[in-house]
This record gives sequence, C-alpha cells and structure tokens, in this order.
Amino acid sequence: MESKKQTTFPFTSIVGQNTMKLALILNVIDPKIGGVIIMGDRGTGKSTTVRALSDLLPEMEVVSGDPFNSDWKNPELMSDYVKKLKQQGLKLKISKKKIPMIDLPLGATEDRVCGTIDIEKALTEGVKAFEPGLLAQANRGILYVDEVNLLDDHLVDILLDAAASGWNTVEREGISIRHPSRFVLVGSGNPEEGELRPQLLDRFGMHAYIKTIKNPNLRVKVVEQRANFEAQSKVFLKKQLLQQSLLKKRILKAQVFLPTTNLDHNLKVKISQICADLEVDGLRGDIVTNRAARAFAAFEARENVTVKDIYQIINLCLYHRLRKDPLESISFGDKIYKLFNKVFS
Repeated sequence: MESKKQTTFPFTSIVGQNTMKLALILNVIDPKIGGVIIMGDRGTGKSTTVRALSDLLPEMEVVSGDPFNSDWKNPELMSDYVKKLKQQGLKLKISKKKIPMIDLPLGATEDRVCGTIDIEKALTEGVKAFEPGLLAQANRGILYVDEVNLLDDHLVDILLDAAASGWNTVEREGISIRHPSRFVLVGSGNPEEGELRPQLLDRFGMHAYIKTIKNPNLRVKVVEQRANFEAQSKVFLKKQLLQQSLLKKRILKAQVFLPTTNLDHNLKVKISQICADLEVDGLRGDIVTNRAARAFAAFEARENVTVKDIYQIINLCLYHRLRKDPLESISFGDKIYKLFNKVFS
C-alpha cells in the first residue's frame, strides 16, 4: 500500500481556487487568525485542497510520549501531567513531529471526539485512565470537518466550547479530566445542503466561497492533472517536489517574518471603519482582518502592510460576518469592495 504522503494530491498542483488556497496558507502562517470555512459547489476540490495542505505543515516541538502534543514552553498548551513533571523539576524529553491534521467524521460519537474515561479502572485502581479523543490529537494542529454544515448540533456545541476556551473537559461519574485543545478549525461544505449555525460560522476567522471553474481550458487541465496523478502518483509527485518545497520554505519564512510585520495605525482605523459601516457584530472582524493582513504581508516578505494587502484579504475576513438582507440587490463581495474603495480612496 502507498503511504498517506504518496496518495495526497499535491497542493501546488491544484488549479485555480486561489482564494481558498490563500486562506489556508494564511492560517498556517498565523493560526490565531482562527481557521477557515470553505463553502461551494460539489466537486470543486474543497476537501482535496484541505488534505493537500498537510504536506506543507511545518514541524513543532512536543513532549515525547505525551498524547496531547504538549508545548514544553507554554503552560496554556501543556497537559496537567507535563505541568506536574515540570513542577517536580524533572527533565522533559523533547522531540519534533509534524503539525497534525485531524479529520472529524460526521458520524463521530462524543466519546470519539472528547475521549473516554475508564470508570472501572478508576474505581478499582484509583487512577484516572483516560483514552484521548480527536480534540486531544488536534491540540496545536488543524481539525478538519468535511460537510461541517451537516454536523450534529451536539458535536457543534463541543467544538464551540473547545474553540472558545482552548480546553476540553471530560466528566464521568464524578471523575473529571481536562487537557489543552487549541486548534485551527477548518470546515467545508455545500450551502445547498444546509446552513451553518451563526455561532459556529462566527468562530471561523475566514470564509472562502468556491465556484465551479467555467473556463474550458482550466477544466481540461484539472481533468488531466487528476488522471495523471491517479495513473502514476509517484512520478506526478516527483515532478511537483520542487514547487512543494519552495512553497513550504516560503511559509516557514513568513512565520519567522510575521512578528516583525507592521500594520500602521491609520490602516487599522480604516479597517475598523469598514467593519463599523458594514454593521459587523462584535470585534472579531477587526481582529481577524488585522491578523490576516499582517500574515499576507509576511507571506509576501514585506515588513509593512500595504493597502493592496488589505484588499487581498478583507473579503475573506468579513464576507460571512455580514447580515443577510433579502431586499439587498448587491452581493456581499461587491458591497465590501465598494466600501473599501470609498474608505481607502
């Protein structure tokens, strides 16, 4: 059998859909952007693109043997067990592993997502026997939910709680286990199959709407790329190795560059003016747009954010935060760009 790496379609080979790819890359550069929701027609490569991102993810330092991907430097990303070891002054064994991308299937149970406590072992042996779930595996990584708009409401509530607090708590028969669960939430779906709850939609930092490619030449290119990959995946991957490597290096460079990237105060004021004029609820729109603009500038290896940088990302950050008005004749995208041109003119 071929390995997962060999069967993952390369990110750089995906034709078109540049807004979706940009949103994913910016969230890798700065996970604090808050994830991305990708909605669009069936068969437009949403899940293929998300899963292809896994090959571009950098490595991170973890405490060896810890199932929660604990960060030995940051208490907020550290399990209670690792904290106890540090308090005792014991030396931690550190290793490197790739940032995880965890799939959350629609049929997953609460125990599979949150983890389970072995009550019998806890009562008879007096120890907290905990079997970690998907939220533990996703700590410091990416949690991907395909068809997120069809996800059970109960699981949506669990994701919202974990996303808001950064912790997952499991309680059974008076026994409680808590572990860090900070992840970049990525979801995809077809809007024709159902709408997302507003509470969940607001948790996503960015929104990318994907349409079916209409250009016949591009459609043929997509078909040929897929056929070549399925016929000779190893040969196909080898040809894309250089492009994949260059993009990965560019992302790593942007992560290093990000802390020194500057967003001028006047630009921040104009971003907030746009959010206020669009009547965006709360301040998440302002915060995400600021972060995304800095991440985009870092991706372009620039120290200062420009107006063009903001233009590139503002629709991704605000589209899903606008209130729906059935009497509105202008599209959300056009409304955002029209106001952008007015404020930044």
